[in-house]
Amino acid sequence: MKVLVPVKRVVDFNVKVRVKSDGTGVDIANVKMSMNPFDEIAVEEAVRLKEKGVVTEVIAVSCGDAKCQETLRTAMAIGADRGILVETSEELQPLAVAKLLKALVDKEQPQLIILGKQAIDDDANQTGQMLAALADLPQATFASKVEVEGDKVKVTREVDGGLETIQLTLPAVITTDLRLNEPRYVTLPNIMKAKKKQLDTFKPEDLGVDVKPRLKTLKVSEPPKRGAGIKVPDVATLVDKLKNEAKVI
Repeated sequence: MKVLVPVKRVVDFNVKVRVKSDGTGVDIANVKMSMNPFDEIAVEEAVRLKEKGVVTEVIAVSCGDAKCQETLRTAMAIGADRGILVETSEELQPLAVAKLLKALVDKEQPQLIILGKQAIDDDANQTGQMLAALADLPQATFASKVEVEGDKVKVTREVDGGLETIQLTLPAVITTDLRLNEPRYVTLPNIMKAKKKQLDTFKPEDLGVDVKPRLKTLKVSEPPKRGAGIKVPDVATLVDKLKNEAKVI
């Protein structure tokens, strides 16, 4: 069984992002970048399935500029067998990424596609669902447990009311949630081994995909600063302020 795992290069989750002075976007100059945490969970799950003997090959995929090779090498250090980079300088939106992944799914014919439910930079939560629709594949989002049984995969997913367990027929698309697993620590020997693993590079035009942005960002701004809180002497004053000042009751 072959598994495709898309990974995205994002600003590291420990970094406090700053908005550019002209409001055109987020300043990423000289900022630490890393693999999207949800995608790291997806790679870990694919590697665990391989260690169980269920999966034979794990392919990591990334779309973006040449620096995304670092993210792919990290995925290969975790345990992916090879990497594919779709190199472009265009601003990639979820639909464009889904189209690129669809082209790679047609090319590689994986039985399972596991990806993070969302990226921590745009929080779009769209790529997995769009890919499933374009490729006409069953999907299970927000997975907290994955069990492969023959040509079926049983997924426990998190919903508002608790947990829901569904069964899909392979091939299928799964998006991962935080509670699916805890990614392993990448060791130095594995980082060195990853440097020797195969990494293929394509351009969007090689895959016949138009990645021009369909949406235009008009302005990016920081949230307003919160005002200081106040203390009230009694409940009557609190109710009065909630009613007449905040107007929430």
